[in-house]
Amino acid sequence: MLSRSSFTSLVVGVFAVYVAHTCWVMYGIVYTRPCPAAAAGGGAAGCVWPYLARRPKLQLSVYTTTRSNIGAESNIDLVLNVEDFDIESKFERTVNVSVPKKTRNNGTLYAYVFLHHAGILPWHDGKQVHIVSPLTTYMVPKPEEINLLTGESATQQIEAEKQTNTLDEPVSHWRSRLTLNIMAEDFVFDGSSLPADVHRYMKMVQLGKTVHYLPILFIDQLSNRVKDLMVINRSTTQLPLTVSYDKISLGKLRFWIHMQDAVYSLQQFGFSEKDADEVKGIFVDTNLYFLALTFFVAAFHLLFDFLAFKNDISFWKKKRSMIGMSTKAVLWRCFSTVVIFLFLLDEQTSLLVLIPAGIGAVIELWKVKKALKMTIKWEGLRPRIQFGTYNDSEKKTEEYDTQAMKYLSYLLYPLCIGGAGYSLMNVKYKSWYSWLINSFVNGVYAFGFLFMLPQLFVNYKMKSVAHLPWKAFTYKAFNTFIDDIFAFIITMPTSHRLACFRDDVVFLVYLYQRWLYPVDKSRVNEYGESYEEKPKKKAHRE
Repeated sequence: MLSRSSFTSLVVGVFAVYVAHTCWVMYGIVYTRPCPAAAAGGGAAGCVWPYLARRPKLQLSVYTTTRSNIGAESNIDLVLNVEDFDIESKFERTVNVSVPKKTRNNGTLYAYVFLHHAGILPWHDGKQVHIVSPLTTYMVPKPEEINLLTGESATQQIEAEKQTNTLDEPVSHWRSRLTLNIMAEDFVFDGSSLPADVHRYMKMVQLGKTVHYLPILFIDQLSNRVKDLMVINRSTTQLPLTVSYDKISLGKLRFWIHMQDAVYSLQQFGFSEKDADEVKGIFVDTNLYFLALTFFVAAFHLLFDFLAFKNDISFWKKKRSMIGMSTKAVLWRCFSTVVIFLFLLDEQTSLLVLIPAGIGAVIELWKVKKALKMTIKWEGLRPRIQFGTYNDSEKKTEEYDTQAMKYLSYLLYPLCIGGAGYSLMNVKYKSWYSWLINSFVNGVYAFGFLFMLPQLFVNYKMKSVAHLPWKAFTYKAFNTFIDDIFAFIITMPTSHRLACFRDDVVFLVYLYQRWLYPVDKSRVNEYGESYEEKPKKKAHRE
């Protein structure tokens, strides 16, 4: 059986190996070994040379069609034509696209992007490259929000009732952005070891004695965000499409291909468009260096989360006494965690966030059971809940806890009720349930730190902090400081951003109390034990 220290060392060791392996894999993706024979000259055998090095005159054409493959110029519409196309110059243009009747009836519309020689039609050019991308996707529309006090007219109510039946059915949405990239480096590949990720985007031609690869055309699917989607109505005849282009390096191209494959794999495992969008948001508008920093910080965040979880579970599993522990604070943590989980569920948040929140809510419910000394006995099919008794020291702690909550209620309840009333009058919600959950979660985010104060009050009255799980606190504090860094650079609700900083203040007060009340070995620890409680040896008789 492994001891605690050896198990923690094993976890840290596995984490270090994981980070090192990931760094090696990332290096292999970003760095591609060039053809070693390229230095010998243009006739080097086994090398694949870039066709763009010949500086051909190119043209970019974008067509739309309802068919997934085309063989000739029929039933297609030209929406964008860029003559004298310059690989090095980026651009962004917005065009209006005609929406066919088939697409308006939940059909699919495809975009065909051709890069071909100027003055020649794409299907007549043997050295053209093209790529296909759907411009539509299926997704459940977001429910409409209303003012719960003013309501709506009878006509709006009838329309709302009609829409309720089809609210959970996915409908066609328009992807209003099309982001194109071309690998602009004059890189010479080794024909015997072509990277598999790039190889499927390459088209090669034989020119004389050498093999050349045509321009590598790539569509950035990570830029297709849910916020840019537009619902396609049956009356819609035209929709805007923003076509943007920029060159891309080989390293970033390979990295982007791997990330798109990862998002596609998530969708194959059952993740919805909205779930995948949460992952896309990590990579869009972010350079590779910041992504690397994000990975390392997120990896350490995961490690500290695991260690905090392990020590917290171990602390409460062996907890036999509630001396010095605020029962009200435990109940509040449980309530706030469950409320946040219900809020995330109501907002249809990504499973990446929802599943950890649900696990955390279950753990907090288990802590409440331990704190209240609850036991469940079954009488047939009917459960009967029993509560344990407290000793004198635990009753004294409960008195301090109740006294702190009494003072706290004078401030907390008016603030929560006032905030809920203000949001009811000024903010739109999907339903009364949505308003109730939002009011609770706003109270948790805005005033939740106040419920940490009873524990501080109990510490002050008992002049001790020996009963607190300091290992778990330390790991959680590291994560809080990491959250502080990302609060400035990652998009998140303002209430959640403020919640990161309010936890810092409370933890600093805990540290001050730890310094103020030094360790007394005669006091009980978190397991209800005292250092000086050792079995006394019997005196030897002379």
